[in-house]
Amino acid sequence: MADPYQNNRYQQQGGGGDAYGSYGEGGGQDGYAYQGDYPAQEEDAASDATEGHDEEDQMYEGEYQGIPHPDEVKAAQRAARAKSRPAGNAISELEELSEQYEEIMEDCGHGRFQWTLFIVLGLALMADGVECFVVAFVLPSAEKDLCLSNAEKGMLGLTVFLGMMVGAFVWGGLADKVGRRRCLIVALTINCVFAFLSSFAQGYGFFLFFRLLSGFGIGGSVPIVYTYFSEFLQMGKRGEYLSWLCMFWMIGGIYASFTAWGIIPRYGWGFSMGTEFQFHSWRVFVLVAALPAIISLVGLTFMPESPRFLLENAKHDEAWMILKRVHDTNWRAKGQPEKVFTVTHIKAPKTAEDEFIEIQSATGTAIQRWAVRSATLCKLVLKNVASLLSAELRITTLFLAIIWFCMAFSYYGLSVWFPDMIKHLQNEEYEARVKVITKVFHGERVERFRFNFSLENQIHREGEYIRDEFINIEIKSVTFEDSLFEDCYFKDIRSSNTVFRNCTIRSTEFINTDLWKDKFIDCKLENVSWHENKRGCHLDAVEENDVLIYLVSFLGSLAVLPGNIVSALFMEKVGRVKIIGGSMLVSAGCTFLLFLSFSQAAIIAMQCLFCGVSAAAWNGIEVVTVELYPTSKRATAFGLLNAMCKLAAILGSSIFASFVGITKVIPILLSFVALICGGLVALKLPDTREKILQ
Repeated sequence: MADPYQNNRYQQQGGGGDAYGSYGEGGGQDGYAYQGDYPAQEEDAASDATEGHDEEDQMYEGEYQGIPHPDEVKAAQRAARAKSRPAGNAISELEELSEQYEEIMEDCGHGRFQWTLFIVLGLALMADGVECFVVAFVLPSAEKDLCLSNAEKGMLGLTVFLGMMVGAFVWGGLADKVGRRRCLIVALTINCVFAFLSSFAQGYGFFLFFRLLSGFGIGGSVPIVYTYFSEFLQMGKRGEYLSWLCMFWMIGGIYASFTAWGIIPRYGWGFSMGTEFQFHSWRVFVLVAALPAIISLVGLTFMPESPRFLLENAKHDEAWMILKRVHDTNWRAKGQPEKVFTVTHIKAPKTAEDEFIEIQSATGTAIQRWAVRSATLCKLVLKNVASLLSAELRITTLFLAIIWFCMAFSYYGLSVWFPDMIKHLQNEEYEARVKVITKVFHGERVERFRFNFSLENQIHREGEYIRDEFINIEIKSVTFEDSLFEDCYFKDIRSSNTVFRNCTIRSTEFINTDLWKDKFIDCKLENVSWHENKRGCHLDAVEENDVLIYLVSFLGSLAVLPGNIVSALFMEKVGRVKIIGGSMLVSAGCTFLLFLSFSQAAIIAMQCLFCGVSAAAWNGIEVVTVELYPTSKRATAFGLLNAMCKLAAILGSSIFASFVGITKVIPILLSFVALICGGLVALKLPDTREKILQ
């Protein structure tokens, strides 16, 4: 039996109530077809799908209120788009596909399918937000377990952004050639695997390496998520819903803050196997931080590939099946299962090149075939990257690169500067307080005494301690100078900022303490033994788990909420360009208020204000980046710009942190200049509100 849809072709009538007209043989134009050669029906006949829903007998509820029918609105929008096209200009295959695809997405509607995908991709974006906070939260504890120097701590923080930078570039490029869904699944898998391994790493080198690869994996989430989701949205809803999607990054920061606050201070949430393997609470947090990525990964297995990507690669049948699934899922959820997906053919553009060189199984080995395919894929990705500097896209890429770099340099630089500045003020207050309350003991002699209470803020000079016991105590900010310890017993000791200087230690045992030899400066050690000493450089609970670091991050993440809401509600009304430019210029003004901030509370307030305003700028930047590039280059461009964003983050955080405690003038001026430049350039971008995804 012949396929009744075989000869259908896209043909638009000049008039009539149907937005697409009627379609059948002899249309003459390639495209996608509706309502093909159905058998003639009697006048009173009705299909099973439409039984009881005779359109002639149905009355539209808004007719008497003067509200146009949704189908009439769609028809008017399509007519306006057709009218806006310059007369006499031949439409290219890709332009025709873009218009056809937009009309199909309008018919599919926005409903359950998009909301499901919204949650799944939102969790992937949330995982990216969590990744940016993980190292900052675990460093106060991890630096003691791993005994990190200041240089190693700085390298660990930068390594994560380095991995994310490379990952954004690589996964963005691959997503345009291999597929959005496939690349996102692989990227999240890499992130989950190496995040899991990093929680068990006992050495600094392995921990650094695993976090680098974890960052490489999650680096692909941002460029792919926005590209992937935008291709399931119709033009009128694209800006708003992409802005709502940005909120998941904020949720990631809140999730990381709460889980770190709830887990890391709980020392009982861990175990150890002798002195060689320690699994403390901060490692539990690293595992819990990977949950959003794991859940998103599971959800992606039930999601389809982007049909727009498939059409760009001439995979018509797969794209048709996915679009039908979107249509049916949405309309069934809305209680209208009788709506039929009437598209039978979508014209796929001819591909200019074979993307992968296939080698016959009899030719060469499997490794050789894999090598040729990989080399070909790399060349295609690099060619796609180079095309971003073509005559048509050169100015767009340059402007967006400036905007991304300026925004990231200021945002991430100040994001590091705010907590570091607060910590600096805390240290100044603590040092001033210690100078006042520090007690000095001179020439004391203590014999056969058991110290079972903590020692804090003390200086002991020329003391003698004979046959004394120091058991299960904390020693904080204590200095012993020119003192004698003979036949003493130290057990279960935790110390911070404690040293023995020019002392004599004789016949003394240290059991399960963190008093290593490096804390005995110019001391004479005679018949001294250490047993089961703690590995690392443990600090007391107060310093190791300062609640303020979680509170500052939580407030900074929560402050993003107003900016997200405002930008989502006004993205379509005001426009992307005005939101980006206006938000960046207002953020620049906020930085000048930092000159008036002299207390911790004032700095926290300025951080919340800056983060809230910046969120609107970020949302606009991400939306306009999606809309200014064609489908074949969208993920590549987003990945390249996001990689530049991470490079700016590395530079900004390094430069700003170096001025903490020295001056705040330079960080403020750098932020101000960068935001002004980015904001002014943003105002030169074209308005993309009425732009169909190319």
